Amino acid sequence: MRVIIVGAGIGGLTLALSLHAAGIEAEVYEAAPELRPLGVGVNVLPHAMRELTELGLAPAMAARGIPTGALMYANRFGQEIWREPRGLGAGYNWPQYSIHRGALQMLLLEAVIERLGGARVHLDHEAVGADPETGTVRFRSRESGAALPSAAGDVVVAADGIHSTLRAQFYPDEGPPIWNRRVLWRGVTLSKPYLNGRTMVMAGHQDQKFVCYPIDPAVETQGQALINWIAELRFPDETEWRREDWNRPGRLQDFLPRFEDWRFAWLDVPELIRGAEAVYEYPMVDRHPVDRWTFGRLTLMGDAAHPMYPIGSNGASQAILDARTLAYELATRGEAAAALSAYEEARRPATSKLVLANRGNGPEQVMQLAHERAPDGFAHVHDVLSPAELEEVAANYKRLAGFDKEALNARPSLTPPVKATA
Repeated sequence: MRVIIVGAGIGGLTLALSLHAAGIEAEVYEAAPELRPLGVGVNVLPHAMRELTELGLAPAMAARGIPTGALMYANRFGQEIWREPRGLGAGYNWPQYSIHRGALQMLLLEAVIERLGGARVHLDHEAVGADPETGTVRFRSRESGAALPSAAGDVVVAADGIHSTLRAQFYPDEGPPIWNRRVLWRGVTLSKPYLNGRTMVMAGHQDQKFVCYPIDPAVETQGQALINWIAELRFPDETEWRREDWNRPGRLQDFLPRFEDWRFAWLDVPELIRGAEAVYEYPMVDRHPVDRWTFGRLTLMGDAAHPMYPIGSNGASQAILDARTLAYELATRGEAAAALSAYEEARRPATSKLVLANRGNGPEQVMQLAHERAPDGFAHVHDVLSPAELEEVAANYKRLAGFDKEALNARPSLTPPVKATA
């Protein structure tokens, strides 16, 4: 079996490693002429860290990420709404890591080159179309625009992101991603640690929010913190915004005034924002769930299949789970059509529910409830939200997203029996 992977993002590279470990030949085709460590922070949740651990990547993750010790929700005044341990401290068999997205992508790329060989990664190959019946993908050079030789496989995996050309081939009337009137500004700032130094914080409510967490263990050893932060605002319905692009510079004057009074006893938000060397903007977008991912030999994966709001820290983790599930089905079923059907059955309904849950604020709903019930703050959070209500919101999302602790710790492995290495 030969698998053509279109896209060298987190999902595509994880799939290449997983297929190689199962003895299945994989080729990766990436539109960018050069892979650079773009983006800012992401979280790799325990269910995804289990998969990276089984791929032998735990030491690399430990060297480049911060093990998240706790998650805290707060209101716009910095008052704590909910706090829970994360990763090993919560009883999972695997940690949770906060890491720069580019660092995660680069460590996956390094592993692919080491294990599969650099010749299996083809840069500057932008997919322009595919024949799902023959498994043939057509490419052109993004730099020159010239046509490039096609590639064919028993399976084609479209892991080419939210603007997937291959998804658009089967959903030509879908249009651009759907903007929910919110814009994110993202940056990283070298600062002093806050709280216990390993806490992920989400503060505010659905129309104005601030998220931050440390992402660099090398800086931590020096007594400092490289803090990834996200400032989010909702704009009126008549507002127009620019197309999403992880590299678009943002302007402080567009959002900082709204956060000027967010000075908590444990964190100075405007100071953190001003301390960033660069700020990037990104409108919050997703797509409606679709009722089919697989067309002949071709299937969708990651953001090409289920782009979702960055709520619940789940985007990268779900792409990793896609990759591992698809590789497992291909390795254990042997026949491509049956494997693709089983993969879609396992992943499409689950991720569709997650897309919709994130539209309803996911686990961050506790922040919205606290804001609606106590917009001027509270003496004690239990005056506005009961412990049972808080615990149920958190538990429901973990079940939905696939990282309920007991279920995850007991779930069978997605690593198939070892075959001869391709």
